[in-house]
Amino acid sequence: MVRPREFDEEKALDAAMQLFWEKGFEATSLSDLTSKMEIQRPSIYAAFGDKKQLFEAALRKYTKSHAAYVRASLQSNSSAKEAFCNFFEGVVAEEYEEGPNRGCFCINTMVELAPHDEKFEILTREHQMYLSAVFQENIERGIRSGELEAETDAKALAQTLVSLLIGITVMMKSRPERSFVEHAVAVTLTLMG
Repeated sequence: MVRPREFDEEKALDAAMQLFWEKGFEATSLSDLTSKMEIQRPSIYAAFGDKKQLFEAALRKYTKSHAAYVRASLQSNSSAKEAFCNFFEGVVAEEYEEGPNRGCFCINTMVELAPHDEKFEILTREHQMYLSAVFQENIERGIRSGELEAETDAKALAQTLVSLLIGITVMMKSRPERSFVEHAVAVTLTLMG
């Protein structure tokens, strides 16, 4: 008979996600994980598999949550242009708040693991493509409403905005002058017309 788990898997996975997000895959030890998740190694292995499988589960949890947040953020404004302005202002503001500068867990993974691990290359690329689709939906909404020019290439503009998001998120790890980042965002958003 299988014993029931004596811990909350979602809570443990969230704790692992926070730790991996802060430290990355390589710098996070199993001891770090058992301490943060408040469970023992056998329980980690039984519930999630090895460290890489746990990291994948944490990344999937993050990307699902992040995608829902981005979609809701863009849909919360009736103006497509204002939706993107508010979204990117929020991204920049969050990075300059006091506290740890964690960036985006998915983008961190793209930099740390994707270059030499095909599974994480695919997972991070899938998230990029999903964000591009969400951005494209918002741009198409702006085209339908007449806010954006009818000949706007929604797909190309969406991909450009995803590239902006990834670029500034990586760049902000080095805490550049805030005006540098704000100007890059402002100039890129002028592509919307």
